[in-house]
Amino acid sequence: MVIESINISAGARLRAYKRLKDVAFPTPLQYSPHLSERYACNVYLKREDLQVVRSYKIRGAYNKISSLSSEELAKGVVCASAGNHAQGFALSCAILKVNGTVYMPATTTKQKTDQVKMFGREYVQIELIGDTFDDAYHEAVKDSKQNGKAFIHPFDDIKTIEGQGTVGHEIYQDSPEKPFDYLFIPVGGGGLSAGVGSYFKEVSPSTKLIGLEPEGAPAMKTSIENGTNTELETIDKFVDGAAVKKVGDITFEICKEVLDEVSLIPEGKICSTILQLYNEAAIVVEPAGALSIAALDFYKKQIEGKTICCIVSGGNNDITRMAEITERSLLYERLRHYFIVRFPQRAGALREFLTDVLGPNDDIFFFEYKKKTSRNAGPAVIGIELKTPEDYDPLIERMKANSIRYEYLNGNDDLFEYLV
Repeated sequence: MVIESINISAGARLRAYKRLKDVAFPTPLQYSPHLSERYACNVYLKREDLQVVRSYKIRGAYNKISSLSSEELAKGVVCASAGNHAQGFALSCAILKVNGTVYMPATTTKQKTDQVKMFGREYVQIELIGDTFDDAYHEAVKDSKQNGKAFIHPFDDIKTIEGQGTVGHEIYQDSPEKPFDYLFIPVGGGGLSAGVGSYFKEVSPSTKLIGLEPEGAPAMKTSIENGTNTELETIDKFVDGAAVKKVGDITFEICKEVLDEVSLIPEGKICSTILQLYNEAAIVVEPAGALSIAALDFYKKQIEGKTICCIVSGGNNDITRMAEITERSLLYERLRHYFIVRFPQRAGALREFLTDVLGPNDDIFFFEYKKKTSRNAGPAVIGIELKTPEDYDPLIERMKANSIRYEYLNGNDDLFEYLV
């Protein structure tokens, strides 16, 4: 399959834009003074986190459902999602007065199911099935086939892609400086990058299109490098809005042609960016929504003096995740470190560690110790937070100078996962 054989015409995108103009309102294209100063360029943010369902997903879902025939709508629609697509699907059903069913894993948080209920009202039924997204997906497909319901795919559908592409239309129309030199686009299943990318390749071919995936879920990058759509065996699901094992077949065919490159962003850097956006600009984003801004550090030299746009794809961040986000950020920035320290089981051993090993700005934030009988030494798990990354080497030097027996845990995935 080649891109020319995929029917995403300029006319179809324009029809999608007109269809959506009273449903998905045009989100702001905001100039960011903080980011512009930091990277010595002009940075604009496309604020899809301010969309009615706090993500761009309403665009694709509504465009797909509203394109169905009256006979198809009468049978109802179905989707599988534990996130933003479910909310966009639910609101679309309510607006169009179409009965819809959302299949979600039984592990889905109450906050997410409540959001879907709020947007879908009496038109949407939620079915909690299995423990994983795959369980919910297979049940949704089964319902679709057995009952003749249209399955509304979150990304691998031409109408969905056309709807997501309206983000690109708005960016181009609202841009105060044409053309943008760089456009940074989050990539999950590929619907947004395929829609926006194909639009920009037509209207602004000189713009560099950079797709961004979380480091723990490089499905698009792997597929492009392999030359075929490749399913990953395992992924890190932390960036849930952009972590998929396999991208869409249609989106892959488009993205391999329109994206200039795909870069991988560490999850810890994404977490640091979430905190930075909140502290500096009072912007609340979900992990996937921070991808495009988190990438800027890795493109600092290329974008200097340029005009760039970052798509902030969503803001559905569960407040209960903030502790983990903070932890991952501090670990990535090399400010938090975990050790197993084997203390001599004698009076004063811990006091000596505090006075002789810890630096003046070092802080113990985690400590767990259990005295072992009939042993010369007892292990303690200690978490130490530093003021700067440069404080780490002196800490290790002092531990060695004081003959402290220790094991560093940050690189031990099994032990570390248990702690964090």
